[in-house]
Amino acid sequence: GYEELPTAVNITWSSINFKTILQWQPKPSGYFYTVEIHGQTSDIKRKCILTSETECDVTDVLSNVKETYTAHILSVRPMEMDNFEEPPFAVSEKFTPYSQTVIGKPEIMDYSQEGSKLNVVFRDPLTPYTFPNRSFQSIQDIFQHDLEYKLYYWKDQSSGKKDVTTKSRRFEVSVDSGQKYCFYVQGIIPSRRENRNGQESTVLCTNVGGTILDEYGTGFFIILAVIAVAVITLAIVLPVVLCKCKKAKKARAVREKEPLNDV
Repeated sequence: GYEELPTAVNITWSSINFKTILQWQPKPSGYFYTVEIHGQTSDIKRKCILTSETECDVTDVLSNVKETYTAHILSVRPMEMDNFEEPPFAVSEKFTPYSQTVIGKPEIMDYSQEGSKLNVVFRDPLTPYTFPNRSFQSIQDIFQHDLEYKLYYWKDQSSGKKDVTTKSRRFEVSVDSGQKYCFYVQGIIPSRRENRNGQESTVLCTNVGGTILDEYGTGFFIILAVIAVAVITLAIVLPVVLCKCKKAKKARAVREKEPLNDV
């Protein structure tokens, strides 16, 4: 009977940019799992029915991102699914996507340093949710004014880090002219108690103030040096070889004429 089946343990929610995966243990043997999502105000929705996996993508049934959900993971045998007997199940911790999903990495689209101005343009991450026209909503479309971004920037080789905040997708900051700067962007939701800081973007650096060696690397110049040596060597050796060939040809022509004179 159902009472003999083990129930799920170590149930966790994993969510980045509102893509949410439910995970648990153990791997089933001789039975299956079915996931039920219970919302505070919404109907019960079933996902991953009769699965032998230990994870389930529940993103599409959490579309009301401000609602709080719990997951019931049922341990079932296929032939008993239609029985009136309630199967054993385990209940997850509560999960609210709006306050718990992790903000993913922003993507740096363009950057430049002209004089004393550092300009950075970025794109915030997309979510799995769409507008009526089927285009994907970004996290900023969902969080609106609750979301802001910080640009952290510093002189290359320096430990002194500065930051500036924006609610748009562009930064313009004053820097020291002629100095090379590195930076990254990070999404932040100040109103949260937990998961306030999102994932950091890739760290990028400008080329202003750097040497040509910094830009191209030592390998490039080693290749140039080898080519230069080869060209110089060829310029010295080629005339000598041509001269020797010319003398040898002249000497051979003289030897070919000598027998004729004797005749």
